Amino acid sequence: MKTLGSLNMDVITLFVEDLQRVRAFYQEVFGLSVVYEDAVSAVFNFGNMSINLLDISEAYGLIHPGTVANRDSGSRFQFTIRVDDVDAVCDELKPHGVTLLNGPMDRPWGVRTAAFMDPAGHVWEIAQQLT
Repeated sequence: MKTLGSLNMDVITLFVEDLQRVRAFYQEVFGLSVVYEDAVSAVFNFGNMSINLLDISEAYGLIHPGTVANRDSGSRFQFTIRVDDVDAVCDELKPHGVTLLNGPMDRPWGVRTAAFMDPAGHVWEIAQQLT
């Protein structure tokens, strides 16, 4: 049997309060098509993995006895997408009404980054390796 650390990540499920609004954001900002959808979820493929947007009403059945934090509790993670030019991607985000949380900025570890939040409060970072 393989250890979990040697397996590939397949799907990340994000709990959302307004599925239609978040789905529209992912379609518009990321330019993605829904690959599966029903009344409570929408799935998008991101390269070799998928993001499942799931209505928060369905979360209890998946994580009980755990609890779902509300959007105002703050972030506990961020997703990072590698890009060739952070500044160019930031310019592409503006017409979609995306407000940056920070950046673009050069980080001491040799990466230029900028971060933004989707309507459900999930933080996305775009990152460019500096030469």
